[in-house]
Amino acid sequence: MQPLKGLKVVDLTTFLATPTTGRVLGEMGAEVIKVEAAKGDPTRVNQAPVYGMPMADDENLAFDMANMHKRCISLNLKSETGLEAFNKLLADADIFITNNRTKSLRKMGLDWESLHAKYPRLIMGHGLGYGKVGAEKDAAGFDVTCYMGRGGVFGTTVDKDSFPMIPTNGYGDFQASMFLAAGILAAVIGRETTGEGDYVTCALQHAGIYALSTGMVSAQYGNPYPKSRLEVNNPLNNVFRSGDGKWVVLCLPEYNRDWPRVLKLIHREDLLEDADMADIFTVNGKGLAPQVVRILDEGFAQFTRDELLKMFKENDMPCEPAQTPTDIYEDQNAIENEYIKQVPYPKGGRWCPTIPVQFEINDMAPFEPTGKLGEDTEAVMKELGYTDEQIAAALADGSIKGATSLDELI
Repeated sequence: MQPLKGLKVVDLTTFLATPTTGRVLGEMGAEVIKVEAAKGDPTRVNQAPVYGMPMADDENLAFDMANMHKRCISLNLKSETGLEAFNKLLADADIFITNNRTKSLRKMGLDWESLHAKYPRLIMGHGLGYGKVGAEKDAAGFDVTCYMGRGGVFGTTVDKDSFPMIPTNGYGDFQASMFLAAGILAAVIGRETTGEGDYVTCALQHAGIYALSTGMVSAQYGNPYPKSRLEVNNPLNNVFRSGDGKWVVLCLPEYNRDWPRVLKLIHREDLLEDADMADIFTVNGKGLAPQVVRILDEGFAQFTRDELLKMFKENDMPCEPAQTPTDIYEDQNAIENEYIKQVPYPKGGRWCPTIPVQFEINDMAPFEPTGKLGEDTEAVMKELGYTDEQIAAALADGSIKGATSLDELI
């Protein structure tokens, strides 16, 4: 049994953040119907090259990673029949998710106020860039601008005097998708008490600010960002390059306890009697962090990455490799715990992360490739009560679109 079995979701989304909310709900068992325009979601038809990936009708992981577990239909919401069919979907739905701008939704009568008046039990999940109020509420926004830029992530997570990090596409989108899913499911529980649906929003800028909570609250106490790795508040929470040129990540929050243990591992027992370096308050008070980090750099450079990982693990001190995606394809912990699984494409399986929530009693939906644009249009129209003749007429006048290959869209 899947935990959300029986919930129906209508998905009017594009790109990554809010579409992935639909995938999350579908992976947990909800029935999700994705509605696309005749030209298709841009992620279906033109984002694979941006991600450095191929795309074809039988393998389009750039689209599938945000849209698995959905039935795909194509409606022209500017047509009378298309909008009518969309409203029939909403009338029987539990949840409506979208990342369309509010002014666009309002033109179609799909804004929160209009929908709540017609379908009071419907929960609306809205992925936003900057928020639902203010001068920028309808500004265009993507994770790299709203989350990474305005959310503070680029400016905070850079090594000072260096370039901001180059994140993978959708780094903020995938986090915001989980936040929005959590809010929607809270609204589902709340509806059991009130009988009413709610309007749940998650703005990318808000998600970025929240993810930086420690930096956000500590900066006002004089803990500025960005930082140099030579100036961190705890030199034992840092990254170090091994003798074979690979990066490892050390995290020892209890500096005073662990400093002498690290010195012994890197063969610097000569510093054990240095009282200033042994106390984190003195290290910070006297600005000794750069000196401490350089000592650690020299010590770590004596060993290969594998040697460092082995000796820290043997001493129960958390130290891990700074892995890349290709490293994770071979990470037995990630594989055994099903943090990544393979999507079964005809030419062979391809790795894809699972959603970061697991259940003991309930099941999750298995990975399956997503269908073509409009793959399920005719079947869903029949379920809504349209006759074969009405469906044929709607196909002919462009109100709906049936199964369409990528070659026809590009």
